[in-house]
Amino acid sequence: MTSEAPSSSSTAVLELRGLHVSYGAIEALKGVDLVVNEGEVVTLLGANGAGKTTTLQAISGLLKPRAGEIRFHGERVDGIPPHEVVALGIGHAPEGRRVFPLMSVLENLRMGAYRFRRVPREELDRVFGLFPVLAQRRNQEAGTLSGGEQQMLAIGRALMGRPNLLLLDEPSMGLAPLIVSQIFDIIQEINQQGTTVLLVEQNAAQALKLAARGYVLETGTIVMSAPARELLSNPRVRAAYLGEGAE
Repeated sequence: MTSEAPSSSSTAVLELRGLHVSYGAIEALKGVDLVVNEGEVVTLLGANGAGKTTTLQAISGLLKPRAGEIRFHGERVDGIPPHEVVALGIGHAPEGRRVFPLMSVLENLRMGAYRFRRVPREELDRVFGLFPVLAQRRNQEAGTLSGGEQQMLAIGRALMGRPNLLLLDEPSMGLAPLIVSQIFDIIQEINQQGTTVLLVEQNAAQALKLAARGYVLETGTIVMSAPARELLSNPRVRAAYLGEGAE
């Protein structure tokens, strides 16, 4: 098992401490510990059903932990309502995109900025700068967009809340390789603009090339954490998530 504690000099944006989440009698997370530092991209890897989406939903307030703590900039946020989590500076682009299909692109983006009395022009300009195709389709119904364009809209909508921490759940799911590459380039640009990112992603190779560090989640338990480059070269990770035989 490879593990590395983040540097003590780093500033933690997000800390999960002994996080337990259950669906009735089924324990989905079993004492998860995780740290995301200021300015990082951290990826959370795992098979379907490992608890990755559950982790993000707990952070964003959609699920209430049974035990443990979630701290954002040192303050506990576990159990507070999702709209308060957004107001604190946590944005979430969920698995499956979940855009509002009958609303226009611009209306979807405005929904992401609901906490502001007026839609911040600088955030709208930022989103259109990152995703020029959304500017071109601003008056088009979101349901008529391609899968890649809907993913861009989901990320853009999350950015409209002006997050300090962006949670991304499977942003490459179901997309063509060329679009996947484009999405990851944009995630990198978002990070370089100053937004910290926690990325859940089935495409382990792309995620580990982008991230500084990674965690591996199996059946609700963190079984490995290390710098991304170490996970990329780890035989167990390569066999399980990169489709290569362990040496």
